[in-house]
Amino acid sequence: MISLFGQSYAWTAPEVLLSGTVLFALLLMLILTLRAARSSARASQPLLRELSWMSHRVQSLSEGQERLAGGLSHVSELQAASQAAMLQLMENRLADVQRQMHETLHGSASRTARSLGALHERLETIDRAQEKIEKLSGNVLSLQDILSNKQTRGAFGEIQLHDIVQKALPRDSYTMQATLSNGRRADCLVHLPKPPGPIAIDAKFPLEAYEALRRATTPRETQEAAQLLRTALRGHIRAIAERYILEGETAEGALMFLPSEAVYAELHANFPEVVREGFAARVWIVSPTTCMATLNTMRAVLKDARMREQAGAIRKELSMLYADIDRLGTRVENLDRHFHQAAKDIEEIRISSDKARKRAGRLDNFDFEELAPEAAAAGPAPAGVLGNPAPL
Repeated sequence: MISLFGQSYAWTAPEVLLSGTVLFALLLMLILTLRAARSSARASQPLLRELSWMSHRVQSLSEGQERLAGGLSHVSELQAASQAAMLQLMENRLADVQRQMHETLHGSASRTARSLGALHERLETIDRAQEKIEKLSGNVLSLQDILSNKQTRGAFGEIQLHDIVQKALPRDSYTMQATLSNGRRADCLVHLPKPPGPIAIDAKFPLEAYEALRRATTPRETQEAAQLLRTALRGHIRAIAERYILEGETAEGALMFLPSEAVYAELHANFPEVVREGFAARVWIVSPTTCMATLNTMRAVLKDARMREQAGAIRKELSMLYADIDRLGTRVENLDRHFHQAAKDIEEIRISSDKARKRAGRLDNFDFEELAPEAAAAGPAPAGVLGNPAPL
């Protein structure tokens, strides 16, 4: 017997058999279902693994896409920043290039302006120099015109001699165009003391002979020009010796002034015999340079002569100077004694002042105990409040 839903049934009852059959069928279906589910589960495990792997891959792809998007964004930002920096750099370089070009153009313009200014100044200097050259050319032509005439050439030599003498000697020591006792007139007479006595200077300029010597191109022309110059110089030496060397009136010699260093150099270089003839005639040939040196020597002679003339006055002045110095020495000694006595008086005053200062200090401090021994040593003091002070 079996109880179902509150009723009892026999095992062979159709209801029990049907119920058992149904239960069996259900159990069988459940078992089959479980088996099918287990088989499906075993069959779906690879698929699940694939799905899981695919899910991981999709997630990885998603993360990679996100990283790629972030990288692309970062790359985009870097590219934008790089482009901005490049643009800024290009702008700065362009500004530097523009500034350099401006400075270069400005410097080139300044240098060009300075160069043009300097060129203009040089052109002005050249123009002024050209004007001076033209003026000098005119002066040279005028000088040639002057030197071509004997009288004007003589005046030229006299003027040059006067300038040299005026610079070298005192005004009262020479006379220009001095007339001698024989009636001859010397271009300059220097008043030297005797001996040697007044010495005459005469200007000579043998220009024609010198120019002929300079223009000579053949030995014959050179010989003829040299002879002409030699003859002219000998004639001048002889004339000066005869006219300006007077016994008892002038010195025993005279000077011939050549107002050209070139003629003087030519004479000493190529005509030494003429120079010796001048020495023999006691006519000394000088140029502007040597004339200045000779006149300076004469100046020293004049100074020495004047010193000798003033020797008495100088001795008198020296005697007076000695007396003045002697009086000065006496007065210095007196002043020294006065200073010594004044120093002694000042020292005594200083000692008295120190004693008075000390005594006033003791009185100010009422130090009568120290005053008593001094008062006793000094003797009895007259009546008074504090007594008489000790002698200073």
